[in-house]
Amino acid sequence: MAQSAITPHCSRPDGLFLLLFSLCVLCREESHAGRILVYPVDGSHWLNMNVLLVELHQRGHALTVIRSSTSWYIPEKAPHFTSVTVPLISASSLEDPEYMANFLQRNLDLRQGSVLSFIDLHREILSMIFQAHQSSAQMVRLILENSTLVEELKWTNFDLMLTDPGFAGGVVLGHYLRLPMVFNVRWITNADGHFAIAPSPLSYVPTMGSQVSDRMSFANKLKNLLHYGIGVYIDLVVTRPLYQGVCEEFLGPDTNVYKLIQGADLWLMRVDFVFEFPRPTMPNVVYVGGFQCRPAQPLPPELEEFVQSSGEHGVLLMSLGTLLGGLQPHISEVIASAFARLPQKVVWRHLGARPSTLGNNTLLLDWLPQNDLLGHPKTRAFVTHGGTNGLYEAIYHGVPVLGLPLIFDQMDNMVRMEARGAGIVLDVTTLDVDSLTQALQDVLDEQKPYKENMHRLSRLHHDRPLKPLDSAIFWMEFVMRHRGAAHLRTESYRMPWYAYHNLDVLALLLGSATAVLLLIGATCRCLFQRLCRKRKVKMQ
Repeated sequence: MAQSAITPHCSRPDGLFLLLFSLCVLCREESHAGRILVYPVDGSHWLNMNVLLVELHQRGHALTVIRSSTSWYIPEKAPHFTSVTVPLISASSLEDPEYMANFLQRNLDLRQGSVLSFIDLHREILSMIFQAHQSSAQMVRLILENSTLVEELKWTNFDLMLTDPGFAGGVVLGHYLRLPMVFNVRWITNADGHFAIAPSPLSYVPTMGSQVSDRMSFANKLKNLLHYGIGVYIDLVVTRPLYQGVCEEFLGPDTNVYKLIQGADLWLMRVDFVFEFPRPTMPNVVYVGGFQCRPAQPLPPELEEFVQSSGEHGVLLMSLGTLLGGLQPHISEVIASAFARLPQKVVWRHLGARPSTLGNNTLLLDWLPQNDLLGHPKTRAFVTHGGTNGLYEAIYHGVPVLGLPLIFDQMDNMVRMEARGAGIVLDVTTLDVDSLTQALQDVLDEQKPYKENMHRLSRLHHDRPLKPLDSAIFWMEFVMRHRGAAHLRTESYRMPWYAYHNLDVLALLLGSATAVLLLIGATCRCLFQRLCRKRKVKMQ
């Protein structure tokens, strides 16, 4: 009886100890998890932002995504995040798929026109940029004017703000909440993100839209300077004023959105130097180009059967990204005719009317598993519009590309691929069957350097100590652990422009040198005058 009385007595503390130990372990694990506020940009930018969010969720972090009620891609409900939906009356043009499709078609028409058409095209682009940033500024104002929502965001005590500074609403909100700021970035409100934080000599650093490489002729330098000036105009005249009212009202009169962008703790830059031209950088820039890429998964059975039917010739893949599934009918006819001349099978993501010249070797699909097709051993080449996500998937899997760039950064992206010898670029507005067929044959020809060069880029891309996605997650968690990364951030953005360029020091040195020269000149003049007087006295 005594033993039986003791046994239960001893087992209870053991169970309590195990319970307490388990709670300690769970609490310790929980302490590594953070609360992250996410303010994304819609469209293709969301596709790669969502890759980060899925990985963060899998590692135990709690995510809150701010989205507009007019969002195109960002869902209101998802298993890996909760959302805060901000009601907007109308979507910005960049969040309207129908508008974007029509705009891209007009862009192709205007590119074939006169100088006046070119001016009209760029006027429309500026108008679209203005409208999109106006919508972004309106959305962040609605958030900050909603005192209940702001208090909830403050009460949640987030550890980090993750945002894309292509539109600056998240930047303003993050600074208002005084959160450590991490950017998922390539472009800011007016240019490549590097231009905001690192020295960027225009003699060898291309600007957005210039379509030049880092090896510039004199004419290319002039062109690069012109496009840099356009970027400055967009910043000072188009985008910065749209956010200024919000900044002054909620953050104080001595700030502007460009300085807020420059003040971020960490920049997860969606490029690497396998793709990007070498340039100066900063310690708080982490290069994660290709973080969205992954090994290929098995294809659906019907698609696998089609791919396997290509035999030794292999498969050609064509996709024009998320914004545009089909081109103008006459261009589609040219492309279909060129494909029909090839011995390869073709998988083409195409929306719209079926081209009359389509060959039996071509399969049209409304949607296709692009990454999985690029990673298939029978895929020989990729016809693309030149979007960054698709190009990195091509680099990841080592597939040479034929570029048909349409708009925005796609021309500049393809300049980089062409400079690396991993692809060919054609103007989609001047396509003809013979030139397109020849270009396709060149890219597919294993005796030409395109395949070998792309394989070299792929080896370089994979040869790194840490995968891009793991690197991105590590540095976000680093910022959360240390409540920022101020030690990596230059404070140059706090300096006036004249101090940044040492003009105040130069002015002092030049002023001092001028004063010394004037003093010497005045002294010499006085001495000369005294000598002249003495000579006159002696002569008298």
